[in-house]
Amino acid sequence: MTKGLFITLEGGEGGGKSTQSRKLKEYLEQKGREVVLTREPGGTPEAEKIRALFMDSNGTWSPVAECMLLFAARAMHVRDCIKPALDAGKIVICDRFTDSTRAYQGYAGGMDKAVLEQLKTIAIGDFEPDITFILDLPANIGLGRAAGRLAKSGGVQDRLEGKALAFHEALRQGFLDIAAKNPSRCRVIDATQSIDQVFQDICKHI
Repeated sequence: MTKGLFITLEGGEGGGKSTQSRKLKEYLEQKGREVVLTREPGGTPEAEKIRALFMDSNGTWSPVAECMLLFAARAMHVRDCIKPALDAGKIVICDRFTDSTRAYQGYAGGMDKAVLEQLKTIAIGDFEPDITFILDLPANIGLGRAAGRLAKSGGVQDRLEGKALAFHEALRQGFLDIAAKNPSRCRVIDATQSIDQVFQDICKHI
């Protein structure tokens, strides 16, 4: 294999993206593939610094400012992590990518989608994943799961998790609209199922 494969997992809060990303990495490594598991925002030292700013619960960034932060981080992530791994023939699995920016800052945040795409082109050109899994579930269920996870871990709710239910419902519809507009790339997975059932659905497409 001379070309790698770029897989992204998307969706609202509590959908299980991180869990499924780890399971998929283990599965593909058992098949003898080299796999890079990464996340957004983040994935490089520079991008992780931006992540800390972006996720701070005290932040008051506007959707436009958020978008510029995210694409600054993404430009470094693509250049220094994702593309080198793909060029080496590896499989890259990323927990969130550009579709999250489209959904959070565009559909739910109200940013002009044309401006968002212009920023995307400036930052990373026409670069997109080979396949995207959108883990879909009702917003109230996802937020309940996220709250339960924080209660168990003793973590702190981030700025996006704390937004109103209406925001998260708009977010869900945004992801579903992205999937409908990109049927050759996106697969919608029912994330209300058990962890194992969700993983089986992902593996059918992989």
